[in-house]
Amino acid sequence: MRISSDWKDFEIIDCSEGEKLERWGNIRLIRPDPQILWNTPKGKEWEIYDAKYIRSQQGGGCWDRPQVMKKEWEIEYKGLKFYIRPTGFKHTGLFPEQAVNWDLMTEIIQKADRPVKILNLFAYTGGATLACAKAGASVVHVDASKGMVSWARDNAKLSGLEDKPVRWIVDDCVKFIEREIRRGNTYDGIIMDPPSYGRGPGGEVWKLEDQVYTLAKLCSKLLTKDSLFLLLNSYTTGLSASVMEYLLGVTAAAEHGGTVSSSEIGLPVKISGYTLPCGSTAIWRGEKIGE
Repeated sequence: MRISSDWKDFEIIDCSEGEKLERWGNIRLIRPDPQILWNTPKGKEWEIYDAKYIRSQQGGGCWDRPQVMKKEWEIEYKGLKFYIRPTGFKHTGLFPEQAVNWDLMTEIIQKADRPVKILNLFAYTGGATLACAKAGASVVHVDASKGMVSWARDNAKLSGLEDKPVRWIVDDCVKFIEREIRRGNTYDGIIMDPPSYGRGPGGEVWKLEDQVYTLAKLCSKLLTKDSLFLLLNSYTTGLSASVMEYLLGVTAAAEHGGTVSSSEIGLPVKISGYTLPCGSTAIWRGEKIGE
């Protein structure tokens, strides 16, 4: 497992009974997590929090004590700054476990020692976009949500990266990929961080397991002949790291050579000393890059 252990402004203090107690800067939140199956004792630390997300039996949920929780605040990771804005769907606008991938992509881009063009799909609030831009790459940031793209631009400005070469695009990611293929555009690195489940603007159902092979196959067509990487993230419990590694093997590696690897990613838990799994990542790396 690869662990995002370099955070100073974030930590999981404890986790039990389907919940995690987190510190985001100086704000403490309790949020549900379906992977927390253990019922270990909850100590006095759990009595100190700013807000708690409570799920509804009808779906969704709400924040308890939202009046004492800030609507917006900032946290930082290695010079990248982000606005934290808790939403009505328990999310905060950032997945801290992804920092381990930001570090990996930063290293690959800087070692390339040449102009690098990155495509970030399902780019959310721009964590990977900012990391790649700060490392010196030009980035095309694509997300179907206008609000999320706006949030990502806010984060870029907050991080002092608003003048970096980033194209901010609000579009359906699959349709954008298909148009890029027709245009003949290619990229040195591609990041895919698709949702597990959702609905499109026309009400169509999105289920990652049904779409991920097609996504990987299409993205393989956008890689340059000397590409650096194709990175695929998943938070879907049924889509293991090994399955994603196989997918990239029969798509990107089959077409371009290179190597494929995968792993779970996670975050350290302060009180127990163990690591909370937070999804998986598979990465294809070009033949000149290797492991």
